[in-house]
Amino acid sequence: MKCLIVAAGQGTRLREKGELKPLIPIRGVRLIERVIANGSQAGIDEFLVVTGYRSDELQAYLGEFSSRSGIHITRIFNRAWDRANGVSVLAAKQYLDEPFLLTMCDHLVDPEILRGLVEARQEPGTVMLGVDFNIDSPLNDPDDVTRVKCEGDHLKHIGKIIRDYNCFDTGVFRCTPVMFEALEASQARGDDSISGAMNVLAEWGKARVHDIGARLWVDVDDPIAFGKAEALLDEGRL
Repeated sequence: MKCLIVAAGQGTRLREKGELKPLIPIRGVRLIERVIANGSQAGIDEFLVVTGYRSDELQAYLGEFSSRSGIHITRIFNRAWDRANGVSVLAAKQYLDEPFLLTMCDHLVDPEILRGLVEARQEPGTVMLGVDFNIDSPLNDPDDVTRVKCEGDHLKHIGKIIRDYNCFDTGVFRCTPVMFEALEASQARGDDSISGAMNVLAEWGKARVHDIGARLWVDVDDPIAFGKAEALLDEGRL
């Protein structure tokens, strides 16, 4: 299975740690390398990375890393990188015509979360989001995390400010090409985000959730989250 990684944004909230977020080292290993390594541990054998901000620098590094590691990495440039993350996903449409994983360059997750999504049964023509029901975990920032309302394994609503929710979005998805249809439909409404596409899929009855259980994940998008990730790495829990 292939894995698409979104790495196009500026990452301004983590600027104090480095100029280009995917290349910021955390405990000696760059963020993008950790994301790819976790995917490899879960059995993923091919990666696609969407770049944007300072693309030449990141693409050059990915080329060198691919040669050094032997991991196949397709590099995709999103010219509209300053728009929401769904635009970056849509930039990969021509490369993906089968089920694939989708994740972000700053989400460090237990590889077993990825493995669970790889091995999960999936209804044809649906998209499955890994969700965390442990909404009281101190690892999650309630003011920043994306909230999800689900009923059984059906996703009903997703967003940053929804009031009725029972789990959190981990930023890891198992997609089918219907994701691209939903992204186009969402963008036609004026919403460029992945969450917008998931709400479209919910309306179509094609959005599902996958419970990650007690496994850990961190969205490393600011210095506080960076410190949490360092602590988990030091403890061998991530």
